[in-house]
Amino acid sequence: MGRVLAIDYGKKRVGLAVTDPAQIIANKLTTVATNELWDFLQNYFSKETVDEVIIGYPRQLNNQPSEAVTYINPFIKKFKREYPEMNLELMDERFTSKMAFQTMIDGGVSKKGRRNKAMVDAISATIILQNYMEQKRNSF
Repeated sequence: MGRVLAIDYGKKRVGLAVTDPAQIIANKLTTVATNELWDFLQNYFSKETVDEVIIGYPRQLNNQPSEAVTYINPFIKKFKREYPEMNLELMDERFTSKMAFQTMIDGGVSKKGRRNKAMVDAISATIILQNYMEQKRNSF
């Protein structure tokens, strides 16, 4: 069994989270600059078995896609072209940045530490992955 990788795609940075090989626990992986993502993915996929990729898909409160999809959709299209054999799922990412920020507060991260946008992005990816895993478990 391979891992599940979650991507919180942004204009500047991309937060990444991954499960263990048994797909039980979601862990923060890293944050990479958006322009370095393709190299990162190629390297990661060559070293790890990944069964599925989850991409955070931003929606508004009325359930319509947010304006951020204008740069996420081209990424998704290219991902499907580059990795056609990879199972790709979209996951609603509403409020994940706020939840990540609250997680940092609850975890005792200092005000200075909470300004670390890379940490927020990686935690957001972890929340997206956890939500996906819970949804998947509850659908059986």
